[in-house]
Amino acid sequence: MASADLKDVEINKVDAAEIAAAPIEEINNEARKAFEAEHALKFADAVKLYPTAIGWAIFFSLGVVMAAFDPQLLGNLWLYHFRAWQTGLSMGSPIGQVVGAFFAAYPMEWFGRKKTFGACVIFSTGIVFIQFFARSLPVLLAGELLGGLVLGTYVIIAPTYASEVCPTTLRGVLTSCINIAFVTGQLIANGVIAGTSKLDSHWAYSGPFAAQWVWPAVILIGLPFAPESPWWLQRQGRFTEAEKSLKRLASKNVDVKPALAMIIETDRLEREMEAGSTYADCFKKINIRRTEISVGVYVIQVLCGIYLVGYATYFFTLAGLPTEDSFNMGVGFLACGFVGTLLSWVLLIHVGRRRIYIGGLAMLATLQFIIGIIDCAPNYEDHPGLSWAQAVLMLIWNFIYGWSVGPICFVIICEASATRVRSKTIGVATAAQATMGIVMTVAIPYMINPDQANLRGKLGFFFGGLATISWVWAYFRVPEFKGRTYEELDHMFEKNVPTRQFKSYTFER
Repeated sequence: MASADLKDVEINKVDAAEIAAAPIEEINNEARKAFEAEHALKFADAVKLYPTAIGWAIFFSLGVVMAAFDPQLLGNLWLYHFRAWQTGLSMGSPIGQVVGAFFAAYPMEWFGRKKTFGACVIFSTGIVFIQFFARSLPVLLAGELLGGLVLGTYVIIAPTYASEVCPTTLRGVLTSCINIAFVTGQLIANGVIAGTSKLDSHWAYSGPFAAQWVWPAVILIGLPFAPESPWWLQRQGRFTEAEKSLKRLASKNVDVKPALAMIIETDRLEREMEAGSTYADCFKKINIRRTEISVGVYVIQVLCGIYLVGYATYFFTLAGLPTEDSFNMGVGFLACGFVGTLLSWVLLIHVGRRRIYIGGLAMLATLQFIIGIIDCAPNYEDHPGLSWAQAVLMLIWNFIYGWSVGPICFVIICEASATRVRSKTIGVATAAQATMGIVMTVAIPYMINPDQANLRGKLGFFFGGLATISWVWAYFRVPEFKGRTYEELDHMFEKNVPTRQFKSYTFER
């Protein structure tokens, strides 16, 4: 229908399909209302107006809890039962996740976020049967590889869904919840292992695997009631359903018509920009900078030293603590990460993403160098206090990571990627991070073990150097996204706005 043939209409009084068919000028007018409302909305008001969106975003992050539970579970099981197969079993899940990360985006675009999540949870339930009934290590390894395929999808689904169901004001906090879901899964896994490790039957290792059935049960009961992503529904041309989804995500006194118009307008802009919808499109000129930022911030999680911090228990052992006490201290480390992520929510409300990220990264690099310097002390082995000092510094490191590089990474990935290729951009970034994790999983034991390179804490120099290089890259390449709608970000990336000008850039609709 041509624009000249339409009478003037009040968009918020018409049907959702009419909005989609309305002239561009009218959609722009409604989108402008949503744009102004998004920028005027305060965090506390957003919590009151969008409680359902918050709840469902957290619900979808239960998949990430599952993704964190399994590797942590296995990491502690080999400590008690499978030490000889440590490397092989540890590699099963991350290798599977690399493949799963690439796979997830396709069904998410074909069938939607909700159906894909449900199918993956059902598949996970079946994989746990393999792990539970495994009575040989090769069978267990096969279960871990297959399980990793599915676990990799949860890390794509959760942030994509969270970023598409909440207003701009809530986006940072809800996407950063992915990190706290990781920590929660690891803490629960440690608690399960602590409760079953003293058993003298097969339940010592079968019991922890059986505990994984709790998550699918909870998710499959609640999932039928979850609203689908309005962004995905709009791209399918299902505008009325997109409107209903927006209504379910907000309180009754929120007019969702302007929000729908803004979604339609943002999608139209990305189609005009030829943002595309395939993996190849992630590397087109229009998207390559956004893909670089997403991959960079995620890989930096590994480069800055998170895998070395995983060896904190080793340093407690060097300091003379029994294995069980070292295990308990490892739980304390995870608790520090949990508290740190809670702090990140406060920072995200008041401080920009860029400042949190590069400030935290600088602190992490400094701490790694200090850990390395301590390890160079004369007669290190004769001074248990030095091992304690390194372990405490790792605790502080994990707390800082918990409010900076850990959670902010997921916020940046969701905000940097174009909406039409978001799931695929996150998939590329996840696969890159998992691949780097595999490299570190293989390399670090050789570098740190006494019968190999025996570098101990001198690995702090290695990771400190990588973190410093990462900081330089982040300073010049990671922009400020706080408070920007997806339409604004599309516009700024299209105009190739310099990194340090993102914060001050003035966008006019």
